[in-house]
Amino acid sequence: MKSILSNTILILLVRVLLGGLFIVASLDKIVHPDAFAAAVLNYKIIGSTLSMVTATILPWLELLSGLGLILGISPRASAMTITALLTGFTILLAVALARGLDISCGCFTQDPNVDKIGYQKILENCGLILLGIFLLFTHDDAFRFFPSFRKKPDQPTNS
Repeated sequence: MKSILSNTILILLVRVLLGGLFIVASLDKIVHPDAFAAAVLNYKIIGSTLSMVTATILPWLELLSGLGLILGISPRASAMTITALLTGFTILLAVALARGLDISCGCFTQDPNVDKIGYQKILENCGLILLGIFLLFTHDDAFRFFPSFRKKPDQPTNS
């Protein structure tokens, strides 16, 4: 198990996959914030003001987290953010399905006729959550702009 958590190539592939997915997901939302606000409003959880705030902030958070994972800028924080977002999205999807809503998820496109919510989307998100959790437990400082500042076990202390 330890070798999987320190496999540099596997970690990089997972970072690029999750990061790339979140970058792609953010782009249409950034370009069409009004349409994304309408998609958020369709979940009938928050009002129009808060949906516009969400539509303004969330895509940029997705973009920055995705870039952080790919570029290796605070990848653990980026993985934690992405995992938290995916968990929230999955709960939101489950609630919408339980309420019988027939809506587009608003994930990758703001076209209301594409990407409808369903159990498949929940399963996809659960798989992505597992990848995010994997990144949280990895032991890799390779491919990072800012390597970890934690003390290595074999380094002498300055006392």
